[in-house]
Amino acid sequence: MDLFEYAREQNMEKEAPLASRLRPVTLEEVVGQQHIIGRDKLLYRAIKADKLSSVIFYGPPGTGKTTLAKVIAHTTSAEFTQINATVAGKKDMEAVVEKAKQLRGMYRKKTILFVDEIHRFNKGQQDYLLPFVEDGTIILIGATTENPYFEVNGALISRSSIFELRPLEKEDIKTLIKRAVYDKEKGMGSYGAKIDEDALEFLADVSGGDARNALNAVELGILTTERGEDGKIHLTLEVASECIQKRVVRYDKTGDNHYDTISAFIKSMRGSDPDAAVYYLAKMLRAGEDIKFIARRIMICASEDVGNADPMALTVAVSAAQAVERIGMPEAQIILSQAVLYVASAPKSNSACNAIFSALENVEKYKTTVPSHLQDAHYKGAQNLGRGTGYKYAHDYPDHYVKQQYLPDEIKTARFYEPGELGYEKVIGERLKKLRSE
Repeated sequence: MDLFEYAREQNMEKEAPLASRLRPVTLEEVVGQQHIIGRDKLLYRAIKADKLSSVIFYGPPGTGKTTLAKVIAHTTSAEFTQINATVAGKKDMEAVVEKAKQLRGMYRKKTILFVDEIHRFNKGQQDYLLPFVEDGTIILIGATTENPYFEVNGALISRSSIFELRPLEKEDIKTLIKRAVYDKEKGMGSYGAKIDEDALEFLADVSGGDARNALNAVELGILTTERGEDGKIHLTLEVASECIQKRVVRYDKTGDNHYDTISAFIKSMRGSDPDAAVYYLAKMLRAGEDIKFIARRIMICASEDVGNADPMALTVAVSAAQAVERIGMPEAQIILSQAVLYVASAPKSNSACNAIFSALENVEKYKTTVPSHLQDAHYKGAQNLGRGTGYKYAHDYPDHYVKQQYLPDEIKTARFYEPGELGYEKVIGERLKKLRSE
């Protein structure tokens, strides 16, 4: 690398987006995702020991998939190559594979290929990589926002470890924002900016666990805000709101009023008062509440408080949540209103809620064994061990029902589901009463 090329790379690094400049180079610098990179976790040990096998990172945008790949690039002794599936073609992959073969044959050096947006590769492109992953010519790191079990070749899946990254916690986002504002080496500390506490809370809250979203807002705020009389750039709540293009949730009085309104909203739906429920919905919408947050609360209520008294309530709520994401405001308020009125007006039952909590309590309390006649009988030698022997296939009997024991011996008389007397659950209750009495 000559002097001019080095200078060009240094300038590109300085001009890179804030989210890129703040990207960690070691595992210790990574914020969040401790469920997969904690010190006692497999991925942490594999990266530290430079013994990584093919992996696929799966999770929402801004959760650190590319970050982890870059950390691996900085810690591995292998050749690290990156391509993006949205623009790369077969020729790009052929070039990577050819170089990997040479490095392996001549220097016994491994090659790690990072494929961003791997779900964008078609079946043919994924199939091309398969034999080279299989024989160790390349170690594959795939990153995708889509469920890999649906979007990635099953053969590649079977040869890779899947690690799901979760949206970052609010405290993790706050840590990154502070690093962005005050870090003089990688962040924007040299600008002399200061972020107000309510602006920090707001950005961390509305970013939805997406670090890139929060950091982009911080960068935009610092670069576009004039200095105050004290010579500092002040990232206020208003600035933060403009930069992330989300309204600040405002209620009439204190912050407690925010939670009080949400509480009243949920309790009104549960209490079958559609007028009150839609009023509190209007109040939240007027205050600028996140419509996706509202949709989530409706879905929870539809299952927790309506349940099988009207199974359609959850279907309506889920459909509304999907429609809200696709359509957005202002039309989303009509969709939310429809869902709220349906859930509030539906017959109520919390039997599903009681059933799962009761079952979980039993799982914690008793050590049980699956009855032998219910155990898997499909593998070789299973029948010699008595697996599946005596199982009665329900569809061979009248009304597709035959009485037999399904619960473990230790809790065989337990009852977890007790249907209510309202709506469709009354029909369920009558049928179960008949079956349980036989």
